[in-house]
Amino acid sequence: MGHDEQVTTPKTAPRARYHHGDLRNAMMDSAVELARTGGPEAVVLREVARRVGVSATAAYRHFSDAEALLDEVKQSALAVLADTLVAKVGAVPTDGDPGDVAVAQVRAAANAYIDFAIDQAGLFMTAFCRTTVPGEEYHGAPFIETDAYRALGALLDQLVATGRMPAERRPGADIAAWSVVHGFALLMVGGPLERHLSDEEQAFVRERTLDLVIRGLIGSE
Repeated sequence: MGHDEQVTTPKTAPRARYHHGDLRNAMMDSAVELARTGGPEAVVLREVARRVGVSATAAYRHFSDAEALLDEVKQSALAVLADTLVAKVGAVPTDGDPGDVAVAQVRAAANAYIDFAIDQAGLFMTAFCRTTVPGEEYHGAPFIETDAYRALGALLDQLVATGRMPAERRPGADIAAWSVVHGFALLMVGGPLERHLSDEEQAFVRERTLDLVIRGLIGSE
């Protein structure tokens, strides 16, 4: 059998699912899609290998184990979250009073965070899943070292710079604000707020929650 015949057999045909032998990126794309639709539990190395048409042995050449793959998917999900926040904040009109703009940007970031949790629940849960490796309790950078958290910090710094937030309120404000918004998001993703409140009630309590966050940051709305 000639070489040309070998590359067109069913055994090798699945390799056409990725380009130029870039198996690692193809696996990441597949893993991210699994996370998007099923959360962190859906990111299974063997399933990723099956989807891109390679053996599990080939997959292990690029990821030491399933946990290593999941951790990279987690970092990818965090990056998507950061990009979402930046895009929504960037859409806020910047004309007008700088303090008003700074407040509007914080609110936009909080709404973007909640929308991401609701619209991309699988990626949201993956972004905050626990990943471990043998001999270590925790693997991967904590959220406070991510671009999304840094973006939040920059917005709060802008509140101070425009005079809307007293400087003495700034220490710890990013963690406090994130905790409230993240907690609300979790209650909305398959939680009691999603299950027991109507759409109108959900919208109302969301705005009340964000009002309280803003008021806690600046002292008044």
